[in-house]
Amino acid sequence: MEVLKTEGLKKYYGEGSTCVKALDGVDFTVEKGEFVSIIGTSGSGKSTLLNMIGGLDHPTSGTVIVDGKNIFSLKEEALTIFRRRKIGFVFQSFNLVPVLNVYENIVLPIELDGNETDKSFVDSIINTLGLQDKVYSLPSQLSGGQQQRVAIARALATKPVLLLADEPTGNLDSVTSNDVMGLLKVTGERFGQTIVMITHNEEIAQMADRIIRIEDGRIVNSRGVF
Repeated sequence: MEVLKTEGLKKYYGEGSTCVKALDGVDFTVEKGEFVSIIGTSGSGKSTLLNMIGGLDHPTSGTVIVDGKNIFSLKEEALTIFRRRKIGFVFQSFNLVPVLNVYENIVLPIELDGNETDKSFVDSIINTLGLQDKVYSLPSQLSGGQQQRVAIARALATKPVLLLADEPTGNLDSVTSNDVMGLLKVTGERFGQTIVMITHNEEIAQMADRIIRIEDGRIVNSRGVF
């Protein structure tokens, strides 16, 4: 079952001789439960692609279909609600609320949506990520790796159909990066999560089920990891 599909996705900046083609016709699909890495150098278009998939920016042309819905057919308010309910985000910079403790940060998106927290599900995520002893700690009391685990837990807590990870290990040392990636993979498998991650790190990319390579706004290679 397809969770994500892009068709003819383009993002152009400027016109004529000054036109920059950040994305230049991107077509790919991601199946339910798949873990996909999108890898490319700086300026290759990978961040732009992730922003399009997440509905954070609008394309020049083309479509993004998430869970059967063409997300850019939605009006802005409806898109915001769809994004909050269907797409989880893990950013390089963690983006935790400093005055909220770990548990409050994790359930914040659920509460913003006015929904009741599935406490047993959230507890399962917390235990899987090894955060059970940190639920009352503030972000400032955590290491970088622990903060990123909280960010992963927050993204999973809403039970999104798609989790997007933007250079999730970019601010971490190599040992912590491997730990976080291992936990991301384990939680993805345990909770049946579909994950799309962008990275410039070949070693990190190898932890996914499939690697998509992007250059100059185009997909140049897509292969499984064996």
